[in-house]
Amino acid sequence: MSAQAAPLAIALGDPAGIGPEVILGAWVRLRRERRAPPAFVVGGPDILRNAAEALGIDCAIVPIADPAEALFASAAGLPVMAGLDAPWAPGNPGSEGARLALASLSWATKFSLSGVASGLVTAPVAKSALAAIGWDYPGQTEFLADACGLAYRDAVMMLAGPSLRTVPLTVHTPLAEVPTLLSTDLITHKARIVAAGLSRDFGIASPRLAISALNPHAGEGGKFGDEETRIIAPAIAALQAEGIDAFGPVPGDALFTPRMRTTYDAALAMYHDQALIPLKALEVDEGVNVTLGLPIIRTSPDHGTAFDIAGKGVADPGAMLAAIVMAADMVAARAAAHG
Repeated sequence: MSAQAAPLAIALGDPAGIGPEVILGAWVRLRRERRAPPAFVVGGPDILRNAAEALGIDCAIVPIADPAEALFASAAGLPVMAGLDAPWAPGNPGSEGARLALASLSWATKFSLSGVASGLVTAPVAKSALAAIGWDYPGQTEFLADACGLAYRDAVMMLAGPSLRTVPLTVHTPLAEVPTLLSTDLITHKARIVAAGLSRDFGIASPRLAISALNPHAGEGGKFGDEETRIIAPAIAALQAEGIDAFGPVPGDALFTPRMRTTYDAALAMYHDQALIPLKALEVDEGVNVTLGLPIIRTSPDHGTAFDIAGKGVADPGAMLAAIVMAADMVAARAAAHG
């Protein structure tokens, strides 16, 4: 990781979940391994201090009033923006915590858009708790697309780990509705964003994209469905005509074998579980949710709030650590691309 001109902004997430403790745990490990990038948490200094004390995490909290202070405050501990806080109540989500989560996310996004922060790392939120206070987004990805002035379809969720990157082309939708949502335009649109994102944010000059089939055996010549010939194959042909290295449709049961994974830089799957099951099976403690297509950098650990284990000291900070490191690497990749 190279030096950053601005620190990363870390959104606190729902304070009743495991967000506070995995942020603390990740920061301690990064400091110990001498690879902590400049970063600060947006809000929650008392929450983080109380969590560290209760869980025996040796991490000093350094309140700051301005993000720029994080560049030197990190020498003394974890920099945290003062002024936004709530009681720490692990495992007990409520409206106060949801309001803090939303305020932290909103400010962290503004800092990233203005360039005060070099990128954004978001801890998990509880969509139901946010909905109860008026939140009207399917998730943080859609919120960020709106904040950046983009249509939802222009913000693409990619799950990434050390050995696999996957993109679900349809996300939070019933499985029965997936065939009706798939189209050649959807596949080509998202594949272009993925290819551009891999080039800009991961330094991959000529990204290779594997496109999955929808049906068993890729439809077996129409015996098990015609989406492969009617929708997916035309999309692949269109991408290839544009110079994008895309291939498929690859049957879902072959797409994630060890040998196949060496042939592509990202796999585009037709639905949520087709993409996330292999990622979570292979990279359970290091999976990162990356949003491609935004003008800002955004990563997040690929797990939820885990209210059931919050405050018990058993949450693994590995995915949060990976999200912070990946965001810093993406900052470096964009800087290198711009000379």
